[in-house]
Amino acid sequence: MLDLKFIRQFPDAVKEGARKKRIQVDIDALLAVDAKARALQTEVDTLRARQNQLSKEVGKAPPDRRAELIAEVNGFKQQLASLEGSLKDLQTDLDARLLRVPNVPAGEVPEGKDDSENVEVKRWGEPRTFDFPFRDHVALGEAQGWLEIERAARLSGSRNYVLKGELSMLEGAVMRYALDVMIQRGFTPLSVPTLVRSEIMVGTGYFPGGEEQAYRCDERDDLCLVGTAEVPVTALHKDEVFALDQLPVRYVALSSCYRREAGAAGRDTRGLYRVHQFQKVEQVILDVADAETSIAHHRAIVENAEFVLQSLRIPYRIVNVCGGDLGAPQIQKYDIESWMPSRGGWGETHSASRFHEYQARRLNLRYRDAEGKLRFCHTLNNTVAASARMLICVLENHQRADGTVEIPEPLVSYMGGRRSIGRAL
Repeated sequence: MLDLKFIRQFPDAVKEGARKKRIQVDIDALLAVDAKARALQTEVDTLRARQNQLSKEVGKAPPDRRAELIAEVNGFKQQLASLEGSLKDLQTDLDARLLRVPNVPAGEVPEGKDDSENVEVKRWGEPRTFDFPFRDHVALGEAQGWLEIERAARLSGSRNYVLKGELSMLEGAVMRYALDVMIQRGFTPLSVPTLVRSEIMVGTGYFPGGEEQAYRCDERDDLCLVGTAEVPVTALHKDEVFALDQLPVRYVALSSCYRREAGAAGRDTRGLYRVHQFQKVEQVILDVADAETSIAHHRAIVENAEFVLQSLRIPYRIVNVCGGDLGAPQIQKYDIESWMPSRGGWGETHSASRFHEYQARRLNLRYRDAEGKLRFCHTLNNTVAASARMLICVLENHQRADGTVEIPEPLVSYMGGRRSIGRAL
């Protein structure tokens, strides 16, 4: 969340940030509640000080004054109980309003209403042209006996799938390769829970606002299935204080991810593009609260994902996400969109975000700076590889005329030496 002092000092900047993100929030109402809470807190503090003073006087007072003083102290107790109840209600209201205030986007975030107005900043590789009738990943996977969608729907409903044989192996190969790339680049691998408490979803900025996209187990356990390992990894050090020499922290995690994908429709729901469960390798960085350092980390985590895509010979482009497509927590986000022949265009495969202190304030994630002062960390994250969409890219971009699929060189060892999969159709 944003620092309340910042909101008080720069309300117009916060309002402008919300406008740019197309997020409705009443900053004036928040500040009015804040003013009431501060005024009531002053009143409570004054009464408590007076009560404490009278309590000290009771023991020193002559017997004929004690009963009067005790009655006066009890009167203060009743007043305080009433005022503190009102203060608690105001604080609850204020906290709920603060959770709805979006982060202020960076100046370099472009204006725009939705993803159609994201701004391309880089392109790599040439989209493949085919001299044979290419198959999309669904047709190819079903023809090879690799992909079960109808049977999966009988198990779990629509937008689920079963991978078989060599395609299941390819999923494991892509995920393990992406994980190994990050380990070689100095990231510490983690295996993390994919069920987390609701407070962790709040802490990372997914709640409130994203509840309809999450699978929740509220009735018995107050647990949620995560849509990304970003959630447990970023929250791993909740309520902790780092020493300066412990930063930056670089983590990478391979996990299952679960998303309801409420509201998705059209071509996005065919095949593996927008599914309810998939595997993902996620990179997370925690570091000092310095804007230039965060920008450098942001460039680095994008480059990590680019390395994976380039090594697998998958063309892509990078877009600077516009305000209307930027989530509430991010100060800036770059999406990487990879070439998917079946879409006749680009499909999002990676999202690289920087948050400044927004997540760390919610998680109480801090460090001591060189002067010993407690400060909130900056957090960043990015996809390294998401299994379902990466499989679309590999199958469709590297298919051959006979229906077999060439295995990109970095994956050969993970595939037991196979340089192609499938049979001639």
